[in-house]
Amino acid sequence: MTVIISGSTGIAANTATQSIDLPQGTTAQRPASPAAGAMRFNTTTNTTEVYSGIAWIAITSQTYTASYLIVAGGGGGGCYGGGGGAGGLLSGTTTLTGGTAYSFVVGAGGAGLSIYTAVASNGSNSSAFGFTSVGGGGAASYSSTGTVTGAGGGSGGGGGSTGNTPYTSAGGSGTSGQGNAGGTGNYSGTTSAAGGGGGGAGAAGANGSGASGGANGGIGVSSSITGSAVYYAGGGGGINGNAGFTSSGGSGGGGNGIAYGSSTPGNNGTANTGGGGGNSGSNGVLSGTGGSGVVIVSVPTANYSGTTTGSPTVTTSGSNTILTFTASGSYTA
Repeated sequence: MTVIISGSTGIAANTATQSIDLPQGTTAQRPASPAAGAMRFNTTTNTTEVYSGIAWIAITSQTYTASYLIVAGGGGGGCYGGGGGAGGLLSGTTTLTGGTAYSFVVGAGGAGLSIYTAVASNGSNSSAFGFTSVGGGGAASYSSTGTVTGAGGGSGGGGGSTGNTPYTSAGGSGTSGQGNAGGTGNYSGTTSAAGGGGGGAGAAGANGSGASGGANGGIGVSSSITGSAVYYAGGGGGINGNAGFTSSGGSGGGGNGIAYGSSTPGNNGTANTGGGGGNSGSNGVLSGTGGSGVVIVSVPTANYSGTTTGSPTVTTSGSNTILTFTASGSYTA
């Protein structure tokens, strides 16, 4: 092939049937200080890429399939009431286009509270690839004069405990395809009122009672996207109507319920699981905060670009590279 070098026009070839060989190398072999406009063929991702002045960007229309898990922040627990609802959970696969930047938002957990007759804060939404997981519903607290309903969310917050007719407080509703309802708060008929457990991604929260196992948070859902089976989005435990019993948060980071009359603060949902916060056992004692959410993306290692923002944790499992975002960030395919 004959190549003509021109100071004004750059490089031109005198035939359309042959090609110019670009520099080739792996992602790790990228130049340390490239000039904007530098071009090379990446043998790790099998794409032609150009340096924008900020990052290497693939310029082909390559597409590939990625798996995702999107969990929103869990709801806060109630004061002497219900457990917080788990953050909404979505999982599936999507098609990524080379050179396209995909942004992710990771939701925070909802705050707890330390007063009666109120509802704790909902968790914040998480989003990725155009999908939004809804923050978990805040739990309702105790009321001596009426009923307090748990808030709706990805999963619903547990209903508040009540000492007044009709002696039941509804749990909040869950979002279809993301979570379940919170349990109903009831008068226990033994020593005190009982709040409902927060809903989880895998099951509704238990209804409040004075029996062992009452007010437990709903179980979450197990995912193996990281290469190991882990539960996410469990509901928080509510107040049990009998001082001798506690309640458990659902598998998936739900905070345990605190025993009736205790001055111990509520248990928080586990960070980056979307678990709901556990209740507190007395007026004036702070209930548990919901666990923050997480966005996890798994891509074939052969296609992984290595271009991210937000400092995700990067691991490998088999033939896949896994990006775990515990704060907002992005990935360029």
